[in-house]
Amino acid sequence: MSAETLIDLISELFSDETSIALSDTEKYVYYRPSKRINLKIKPGDPVVEGTIAYKALNSKQKVSEYIDRDIFGVPYYGMAVPYEVEGEVAGCVTAIFPTLTNAMSVITIKSEDRWVPTPFSDIVYIEAKNRQTYVIGEHTTGTHKYTLNEFDFFLPRDRFIRCHRSFIININHIKEIYPDTHSTFVLKMTDGSSVPVSQTHSSYFRKLLGF
Repeated sequence: MSAETLIDLISELFSDETSIALSDTEKYVYYRPSKRINLKIKPGDPVVEGTIAYKALNSKQKVSEYIDRDIFGVPYYGMAVPYEVEGEVAGCVTAIFPTLTNAMSVITIKSEDRWVPTPFSDIVYIEAKNRQTYVIGEHTTGTHKYTLNEFDFFLPRDRFIRCHRSFIININHIKEIYPDTHSTFVLKMTDGSSVPVSQTHSSYFRKLLGF
């Protein structure tokens, strides 16, 4: 499979607002810019210190954080995941998201015929269902154009956790945690709803909440 084909497949996981870069351990080998953000990376450009790709390659683990404009001239949010060949880190795949106003302090929910800016603290959970993203708040429920993968990156990790391929929850709205044979855990949320924790996310979930 060519690098171009691989990047095209990866891009299907994100919206057209996300740029994708592929690098080896020293330089970029492919770059696909988006409509919203273009870091103007060219194949052959070095992976320089301070970039999200550089940090992922050196830490040998997934890195996601805000990068200021000093590197590429524009600020961006990045998510980079290194990959291995024969047990050694051989390169990195990077998703590049445009920054949001004030690092995004609210989620603007589309509800019926209006949009409702909703503070993070009011968000109970976010669910992907029927090819749409639903945001469930304390006072407002509606849809949003971003995918769960994009929300997983944008939302502050001190309060939001990806607990299932279809759910991101606000830990401040967890009321109780129950064991469950099918999904490892079931969360009872403050609005009375139940949210599953899958086996894939259970270890990280337990570690983060300390139980």
